[in-house]
Amino acid sequence: MKKHLSLLVLFVIAYANAQEKKTPNKAKDSIIKTEVVNVVTSYVPKITDAFKIKQKPIIKHTKETQKKALEYQIFSVPVASTFIPKSGAMKKVDLGKREKLYSNYLSVGFGNKISPFLEAYLRQNESYDSEFGAHVKFLLSANPVENTELSSTFYNIDLNLFHTQQERYFQWTAGLDAEKDKYNWYGLPTNINFTDATISTIEEAQSYNHFKVFGQIKPGDSFLEEANGAIAFFSDSFESVEFLVDGNAQFRFPLDNFHRQLNDLYINTTINYLGGSYAYAYDATTPVDYRFVTLGVHPTYKFNIQDLAIQLGAKSYFSMDPENSENTFFIYPDVEISYPIVKDFANVFIGASGDLTTNMYQSFTDDNPYLSPTLDMRQTNKKFDAFGGIRGKLSHQFSYNAKVSYADIENNPFFVLNQSKSDGSNIAGTNGFTFYGYEYGNSFKVIYDDIKLISFFGEVTFDGIKNLTTGANLQFNKFTLTNELEPWNIPKIKGEVFGTYKTNKWYAGTNLYFVGNRKERAYDPLPVNTFTSIDLKSYFDVNFNGGYHFDDSFSVFLNLNNVLNNSYQRFNNFNVQGFQAMGGLTWKFDSLF
Repeated sequence: MKKHLSLLVLFVIAYANAQEKKTPNKAKDSIIKTEVVNVVTSYVPKITDAFKIKQKPIIKHTKETQKKALEYQIFSVPVASTFIPKSGAMKKVDLGKREKLYSNYLSVGFGNKISPFLEAYLRQNESYDSEFGAHVKFLLSANPVENTELSSTFYNIDLNLFHTQQERYFQWTAGLDAEKDKYNWYGLPTNINFTDATISTIEEAQSYNHFKVFGQIKPGDSFLEEANGAIAFFSDSFESVEFLVDGNAQFRFPLDNFHRQLNDLYINTTINYLGGSYAYAYDATTPVDYRFVTLGVHPTYKFNIQDLAIQLGAKSYFSMDPENSENTFFIYPDVEISYPIVKDFANVFIGASGDLTTNMYQSFTDDNPYLSPTLDMRQTNKKFDAFGGIRGKLSHQFSYNAKVSYADIENNPFFVLNQSKSDGSNIAGTNGFTFYGYEYGNSFKVIYDDIKLISFFGEVTFDGIKNLTTGANLQFNKFTLTNELEPWNIPKIKGEVFGTYKTNKWYAGTNLYFVGNRKERAYDPLPVNTFTSIDLKSYFDVNFNGGYHFDDSFSVFLNLNNVLNNSYQRFNNFNVQGFQAMGGLTWKFDSLF
């Protein structure tokens, strides 16, 4: 081992000495030249061989790519102008004085023709969730129609009581409506000469009594939106009675559980029983009875497809007529589609509908109080009613609505005169029974016919002047009848112009009614049983109302009706009152206690 180490040391020393020696000069020819040797081999790149940019490169644009500066030249032309711009400022909106609301009011008045008037509304809160209320109205007019052989006095008394209670999970309301009305069959036929003795024996008075108990319930969180029920009793001075039981319930079913874009489905259900009787028929001494039981279901679903609003629905009824042993099922469409051709300014709509109406003695007397208590009661079947039109606004001041419809109606009611049983001198028939006060040709009956009705309706309102709102509407009807000669007592054209004006102290309003010509029957005196068609002239009725507020509590009012003093006939032989004026005082208050 030591031997090898000694040799290694000697070799290192010798090599170091050799390096320190000078290198001898050599001739040029003896110098070794450098040669380039190209070695060709395959190249296998690696990721580490890639060139990586160490910093964000700077791009220098050449002169060809640089943007050129735009130069503008303005040719100023002097223009004569007096416009001086003014800085904007907020404009104060005059909302007017806020009207103070009261819980109670009392109005009393008096008019010509000996017409006292009284109306009152009283309300009392027992607690935060309980309320009682009462509304009463009385109007009397003593013999207001001039030049009549019989008395034309009438009066109306209305009373409404209600109680509302808010429970934890629902709200309920119960109440009572009571009404008593008195009228007279004063319209004797003009083509019959009634003797003084006959006129003195006519008992022309008729009175109506109406009582209704009603209730309503509204659950707080339920599929049931609300339910309503009522029991009503109607009678008159001639032993006529009518009994009504009516109920309906409205349901709302959310469909977003099935799909989040679905809307709610509404279903309205109804049940109705109507029963009544008359002591005598007009042409016989036997009583007249009628009964109807009706069940109905009305689903409705509304949705939008972009700007297209669609309502889909249907009405279905099952009706039973026990008196005639008839059971019938009815179904009607209830569809409407609307589209804004110009949003907020012009919306076109089309649709189709229909309905079943159970006619009632009480509802007929509201339209014509001079009916005889001998009516034929039927249900009116509006098979379909197709309609279309356009509605919208113009410059946020004018609003308009135009509609045209075509309806097919079965058993459409018309009012026509009864034929007089007296020839003017007798007061009893051949059977010895004395005539009732409505059997002298001075009362109306109801007849029915199947019709086709084309109707045009247009309305426009203007609300562009401070404190003033005005408008007008017009309706035109074209009838196609099946059996009857004319649409008795229904005008082909009617219209209205209305307006209201109100300030802090003063208020005023007007209504101008126009009713076109109507057709009516005029019977020949007995023993001939024939009639002729006569014209009831059109009429124009102008009415004004207004008042002045002394303060928030007290005010005076003045109503002027039939200002033109036209003695027109609303029904044949029944002239209306002439000029009517009524003034009075209104007091509003919170509580008497």
